[in-house]
Formats: sequence, C-alpha cells, structure tokens
Amino acid sequence: MSEIRKLETLSYQIIDRVGLITLDRPDARNALNLQMRADLTEIILEIRHDKDLAALVLTGANGAFCAGGDLKSLSENRRPITENRTRVQDLHLWFRELVDLELPVIAAVDGPAFGAGFNLALAADFIFASPRARFCAVFGRIGLVPDLGGFYTLPRLVGMAAAKDIIFTARTVEPEEAKSLGMIRDIIAGDKLLEHALTFAGQFRNASRDAIGMSKTILNKAFELDQRALSEMENYAQAMCMESEYHRDAVARFLGKKPLRFNWDNEKIK
Repeated sequence: MSEIRKLETLSYQIIDRVGLITLDRPDARNALNLQMRADLTEIILEIRHDKDLAALVLTGANGAFCAGGDLKSLSENRRPITENRTRVQDLHLWFRELVDLELPVIAAVDGPAFGAGFNLALAADFIFASPRARFCAVFGRIGLVPDLGGFYTLPRLVGMAAAKDIIFTARTVEPEEAKSLGMIRDIIAGDKLLEHALTFAGQFRNASRDAIGMSKTILNKAFELDQRALSEMENYAQAMCMESEYHRDAVARFLGKKPLRFNWDNEKIK
C-alpha cells in the first residue's frame, strides 16, 4: 500500500496495484469546484502513464460521492458567455481522459451523486452503490442542461427513453431503480462498499491490461463508427495482442493444461 497522497480536494493512493481516488470536500459534500478539477486532472494524467496499475476505484468521503458542481463558486461572478463556454469545455480536458482511461474504472457511490457528480460516476465502467446512494441529473431544476459528458454516458447505459426521463424530470433515482436500469452493478451495504469495490477491482490484477484497454477504447467508439471502421480497429488491436507476452503465456498455459492467470469464473466476486 502506497502512502496516501493528499491534494486540496481529494486524496490518492495505490493499494496492491489498484488506484484509489477519494473526493474530499467535507463542507460541500464533495462538490466539484475549480480546484477539484485541477486535482483530478493531475491525478488522472498520472494514472494514465502508470503502466503498473490494474484498475482504478473512485469514491467520495464523508457519506457523499459528489453533490455536483459548486454553485456558490459558479455564481460568485458574472462572466461573458464565451468564458462560461470555455469553463465547460475545460471540464472535458480531464473528463475525456477518465472516460477513455485504458483500465477498468470502478465507482463506489455512497450518498448523493448529483449533477456533475452523477455524470462523474457514469464515467466509470462499473458502479457499486450503497442503499443510501442517490442519483440525480439535477440540472433541469436550475435551468441548465447536463454537462460533464452526461449526454454521452447516460443514454449508452440506460437507453434513450430512460435517459430522457431522468434528464427531463430531474428526479432522484434510488439504487433499486438504478440497478434495474443497468446503471449500477450491485447494491452493497455502506460499511462494505469500498472494500467490495477494491476487491472487485483487484480481480483485474492478472488480466491483460493491453487487451482490456484496447477493448475499452473500441467499445467507447461502438455507437459512433460503422461496422467496417470497428472491424479495422478490431483487426489492429487483435494483431497487437497476438504478439504480446501475455497472450503467448496464456496459450502455453492452455496447451500445458495449466490454470490461466485470469479466469473471472474462479474469482471471489463475480
């Protein structure tokens, strides 16, 4: 376990090759302000270049995941409309890196995940939630449209009709409904949530990061590209994987009737 690295709005540590980002603004229920954007940018870019990591867990401290954008800081000064546009554009500089991070990302959501915090959770590949988790595309309540990638992630997870329902009504979605929609993987007791997420993430330690990473990159393009373009991405990715040490070792193990390094069916949490 690495030493916990404290930034102004979050902490980061590595636990047996699993990165753990914990949002930590207790006075604002971990709301996303400019400093948190800067801190997330720093850590996510660092994670992108850490080839030893097997997975990443994203969570919040103090009984909240992320209460959304910090409305107080957003409303302190009026700005030209072009500056507002730039501020929203700047969100995607680090958010795109998180969505496209070529390793499994797991969100452990306890308490509110509202607005930008909701969309931050949706950037993960897997979401586990406690019974007191609450999800809400709250933007409509204050006359805004979803930002931080909500138009991209939500319809892909729940379908267009459900996405319109959640966005237009700006209603709260509780864990049971979120699970039925396929938004979250499971509901875990609050005192076991982080442990469960870390254990789940740790099961990727013996997987091929290259194969998962390339699969994730292609899947993230699956709704935009036609079959021919996706086939070309598949061709190049498979050609690279076939020449990897990981694949050669797996074939040797299979032919030698030895256990494979990565077999999800044999793992503790499925």
